[in-house]
Amino acid sequence: MVISGVGEDFIRDIIIEDLKANKNEGRVVTRFPPEPNGYLHIGHVKSISLNFGVASEFKGICYLRFDDTNPTKEEQRYIDAIKEDVQWLGFDWAEHEYYASDYFERLYGYALTLIKEGKAYVCDLSQEEIREYRGSLTESGRECLYRSRSIEENLSLFERMKKGEFEDGACVLRAKIDMNSPNVVMRDPVIYRIIKASHHRTGNRWCIYPMYDFAHPLSDSIEGITHSLCTLEFENNRPLYDWFLDQLNIHHPQQIEFARLNLSYTVLSKRKLLELVEGGYVNGWDDPRMPTISGLRRRGYTPQAIRTFCERIGVAKTNSLVDIALLEHCLREDLNRRAPRVMAVLCPLKVVIDNYPEDQVEELEAINNPEDPLMGSRLIPFSRVLYIERDDFREDPPPGFFRLTPDGEVRLKHAYYIRCEDVVKDERGEVVELHCSYDPRSRGGWTRDGRKVKGTLHWVSAQHALEAEVRLYDRLFTKPSPEEDPDFKVSLNPESLKILSPCWVESSLKDAPIGSRYQFLRLGYFCVDPDSSDEGRLVFNQTVPLRDTWAKIEKLQKEKRRRDGG
Repeated sequence: MVISGVGEDFIRDIIIEDLKANKNEGRVVTRFPPEPNGYLHIGHVKSISLNFGVASEFKGICYLRFDDTNPTKEEQRYIDAIKEDVQWLGFDWAEHEYYASDYFERLYGYALTLIKEGKAYVCDLSQEEIREYRGSLTESGRECLYRSRSIEENLSLFERMKKGEFEDGACVLRAKIDMNSPNVVMRDPVIYRIIKASHHRTGNRWCIYPMYDFAHPLSDSIEGITHSLCTLEFENNRPLYDWFLDQLNIHHPQQIEFARLNLSYTVLSKRKLLELVEGGYVNGWDDPRMPTISGLRRRGYTPQAIRTFCERIGVAKTNSLVDIALLEHCLREDLNRRAPRVMAVLCPLKVVIDNYPEDQVEELEAINNPEDPLMGSRLIPFSRVLYIERDDFREDPPPGFFRLTPDGEVRLKHAYYIRCEDVVKDERGEVVELHCSYDPRSRGGWTRDGRKVKGTLHWVSAQHALEAEVRLYDRLFTKPSPEEDPDFKVSLNPESLKILSPCWVESSLKDAPIGSRYQFLRLGYFCVDPDSSDEGRLVFNQTVPLRDTWAKIEKLQKEKRRRDGG
């Protein structure tokens, strides 16, 4: 059997062999099973892309299932956000949207079956005592006296738990497996606990809820999942999942573990991300500094770039740290093709062209994107008073400075050559205004006499430019692996957000839609923030700067391979 158009990795190799053997009657059914207790982050994209991608490649089905077994931490807003994120990434689960809570009655029945077969018991130990009795990696566990309860007593107690006769924490239902197992997970794990809280879907119908490790594999079985793709942290849980499925003699999905995504200068733990949100270290789950999908979307990332990134890192069996520079490189590649070029001045310095007519305004043609001729061109106004970047002028320039200097000449992008004739300073000695002359014969950026300049500056017409706020973002953490510290927050970058205002952008951006992306010439890629919905206000988020460390690394690697004869 030949499967064409399928990428190569060990998971796909397993599925190809299964199809050759007609395992599962040739079906491929996967699922993406998030817990609705927080927002999705970029680490989830790897699992989303793999599960939906594998299903698509092998003409199968991928379900979206919410493992909603803890009503104290789960909310409808998280479900809504997860669905929005998965759709934004370009994946569709059609009518296959499911919830573990759909199966609460069946899960309860499975628990009763285990009790009746003497494989589960009600335990009155507290959480602390259960941990103590469980032992450690070097010490075996101890059996508690409740382990010897009769089947009849356990059935009665479990029914009373269901009816709400006990308070939270009074007792739990545990699987009776092996307190001496070398795998701590197998030492009589808790499978049901009492939580007297309203569930977002079932309301107050239940006051006992299954543990994740019980509900998760059984939900996979109920749904007929053929290939249960999990990250490596679930490898130790696989024997427990197998035990549940074998004892109940129900459909047994094949669990395959792969390495989770670990990204440098980032934390990808929902618990820690929630800590950042609730502690006010960031401005919500969609803060553009967050690695959440909603944060990346607000910052201006494209779904295509994120999916390309996941494709390039591939699927591995061992965990590793991926350089965030690769993600930024994938984003630049994508935005370079799709983002229109515009001009914006973030730290303005006023320029007056003394020999330009005061009342004259010219419209100069500018190409929107040299990578895509179909994007056409636009007209930008040019007038006597302009703004340029403050850093583009030096009164006492260092060696190799090719921008504007006293008596120096530069090219204005799409416009003319100008020469600095005079410098105006305030009472503190700071430069506040430049007076320049322009060469009217250099329209379009070239001259008849053939003289050349090394510097080309971007600019905006002061009369026509739009005022804007620009938010510059740096990495949220100063260390590549912030989770190595006992308190990951000590590595938070105090310079991760810098707000610039007023900035000036060209007039073509007046009606720029929320979320639209642009390349600010010479500065980087930016997108329109939702805060711009305020009337008369323009706010831009920096998506990614123009520098590309990863591209330089790739270039050096190619040169080294060429020198080595590779």
